[in-house]
Amino acid sequence: MKINIIYWSGTGNTKAMAELIRDGAAAAGAEASLAEVSEVASADAALDADVVALGCPSMGAEVLEESEFEPFVASIEGKVGGKKLALFGSYGWGDGEWMRDWSARMEKAGAALVAESLIVNETPEGDAIQQCKDFGAAIAG
Repeated sequence: MKINIIYWSGTGNTKAMAELIRDGAAAAGAEASLAEVSEVASADAALDADVVALGCPSMGAEVLEESEFEPFVASIEGKVGGKKLALFGSYGWGDGEWMRDWSARMEKAGAALVAESLIVNETPEGDAIQQCKDFGAAIAG
């Protein structure tokens, strides 16, 4: 099982989540690669995996990061039909509206979300560390 984990992180919280998710997926036997969204060569390269996990924190009024991540999501949106996706991200305020909106958007585009989207308040600590690892194991199948 090949999993591409692609994320954007401003403060390091979502990056920490991505690393823990990778660890959980690898422990479950998956081949999990990790990349910042700016390192992804193309939409096709991003989607070249059994499962694609996308991570972005809540920004502004609970939206995706607008300069890099939102354009990336828009570039893959027409290509995710039938694709297995998992979504995650950190937040500092709000109630997770950005994740609910993002999940609905990807499902509307035809993606199959393989796990309930994961959100963590600020830095993953305590129980959130295990939640991230468990999320990685869950998306590994």
